[in-house]
Amino acid sequence: MTAEDERATDPLRTSITSVGDIQSPIERDVASLVILRGVELRPPVRLGLDGLVIGRSSEADFCIEHESISRQHCRIEATPEGYRVRDLQSTNGTYVNDRRVDVAYLRDGDQIRTGRVILKFVVGTIEGAYHHELYRLVTLDPLTQAFNRRHFEQELEREHSRASRYGRTFSVIVFDFDHFKRINDTYGHLAGDAVLKQLSEQFRARIRRDDVFARIGGEEFAVLCPESDLEGASHLAADLNLLAKRARIEWEGAIIPVTISLGVAEWSGPDELPKALLDRADARLYEAKRTGRDRYCA
Repeated sequence: MTAEDERATDPLRTSITSVGDIQSPIERDVASLVILRGVELRPPVRLGLDGLVIGRSSEADFCIEHESISRQHCRIEATPEGYRVRDLQSTNGTYVNDRRVDVAYLRDGDQIRTGRVILKFVVGTIEGAYHHELYRLVTLDPLTQAFNRRHFEQELEREHSRASRYGRTFSVIVFDFDHFKRINDTYGHLAGDAVLKQLSEQFRARIRRDDVFARIGGEEFAVLCPESDLEGASHLAADLNLLAKRARIEWEGAIIPVTISLGVAEWSGPDELPKALLDRADARLYEAKRTGRDRYCA
């Protein structure tokens, strides 16, 4: 057996790849990372010339909050020969196709294991677009393009964990449409769908990029507001309330008047579980309903 064969069969040795064999995506193609297993599904992460750091820390470029991942676990680097992964002295190591590595170049389809989370290195737009569409189908409500309830609850759990770990706060807004049954009865269910769809588009344009806007019931929606206290979330609730009131929803020549009622709650601390916080926001929504609708309660 040659020395090269021994290196290829030794599972403890870092794989050294010939630069000439590497498929380079740097100048001619798009490269992305997608999550295969271990944490909730996310959209593909586009790799640029600056590369990125993967880790559990909120300061990592690609933050994956999982107990098996180090705060600064590994780095994806762009080189003239292609992308490579470099382990950052992580506790559980970095693996490429089940082989532990210190540094290794990446080929299209390689699987990168960080702790118990598995990522896939993808070159080209076709497979990247496939994974993005898969993410969209699994996480979005098809009518409104807001996130669905399952994804919202996952993000709420994740934000609860992050806020508990780093001593931060967050808030939740829950709202629904006033007299929505009357809209359906008067204009028809297609008109009701049009109201939900058109206003959801306007709501998505108003909220921050880091906020999570979701449809959690028939005409009930929620917004998760990371790093927002009660005052900040209440300001957003007031804006959404005014936006709905001023919206011009047209359906078959008719203008449909719309108002919403909202409940706002700020997380009270580590002893309050996500469901309890959501229930508190929901209770304030019903307080807004009882006290006249078309308003928010905090």
